[in-house]
Amino acid sequence: MKVSFAMSDDTDAKTRAADRAERAERMAREGQQAMAEHLAAVKAVDERTVRLKALRLAKEAEEAAVRAAAPPPAPKRSRKKAAV
Repeated sequence: MKVSFAMSDDTDAKTRAADRAERAERMAREGQQAMAEHLAAVKAVDERTVRLKALRLAKEAEEAAVRAAAPPPAPKRSRKKAAV
């Protein structure tokens, strides 16, 4: 008695191929989602960096204006030495 597994092997090959194709599609979707999340994070960091730099420059300009408007410090007077 001879048993043929050709039908079973064919079905298994199709199932494995379908599994591989499904996995490839899932990996592609997950890759696209991961890339989108990464790019969004990079964009958020860049936007914060620009905002913080603008705030720092404005603060430095304000401090420079305050220093420029303040009167210069009085010169220090030297003490005369006492005669011996």
